[in-house]
Formats: sequence, structure tokens, C-alpha cells
Amino acid sequence: MEWKVRGIRGAITAQGNTTKEIEEAVRELLKEIKQQNQFMKPEDIVCVFFTATNDLDATFPAKVARRICPEWQYVPLLDLQQMHVKEDLKFCIRILIQINTDKLQSEIVHCYLGEAKKLRSDLSIPISTSTQSICK
Repeated sequence: MEWKVRGIRGAITAQGNTTKEIEEAVRELLKEIKQQNQFMKPEDIVCVFFTATNDLDATFPAKVARRICPEWQYVPLLDLQQMHVKEDLKFCIRILIQINTDKLQSEIVHCYLGEAKKLRSDLSIPISTSTQSICK
């Protein structure tokens, strides 16, 4: 078995710019990525990058992720502001998770939810109804 670093991409739109709305979006996005890719042992995660459009400033997505995934205490998380582009999606949170895995690149499932499906309609998936824990 050969392990490689792979990237999992995703995005979601929050309903608005409140801590609660950002938290709900981050929670839903992480849950779906975990469900679709069957990973999330902290030792498999290399690092996680979040970006947010400039209309989201009520809280940091990484802060939310650290709160809902306390076992990620040693996983490097970073928040960045998404480059501003006219007519881009509003209230959009994007993510790049780098993981160590034996999966092929073609086996990685990228998750684009809500209005963010427009970013990569070729990769968008239906939202799962799983009740699995987000990070365990």
C-alpha cells in the first residue's frame, strides 16, 4: 500500500453572516466531506485551509472546525479571505483538506453544497442524511 497526500475540495454557502450561520455551514460541509470520503482520523490530516468571501466576518471557519472537532487540536488549520471577484457567490466558504491516504485521486469525493454547487456542478453531490458524528 502506497500512501500519498491528496486534496479534498469543497464549498458551501452560509445563509448569512452570523456566527450561527457560519457554524451551521462549516458543520454541514465537514459532515458531508467525512461521509463521502471515510476519513478524518486526525493523524491522517496533513492540514486544512478555509477561505471565506469578504462578506463573512462574524467568525473564523477554522475556529468553528476546531470547536466541533476537538480531536483536531494538533491539525494545522488556516483561514484565508477568498479573492474578491465581481458577481462571485455571497457568503461562500471553501475548503481544502490535505490528507494522507492510499486512495487514488479519482476516488476522492469533492463536496460542493448549497449555492456553491454552481462552482463545480460536475462535482456536486446530494446532501447525505447520515447522522454520523462529524469528526469521529
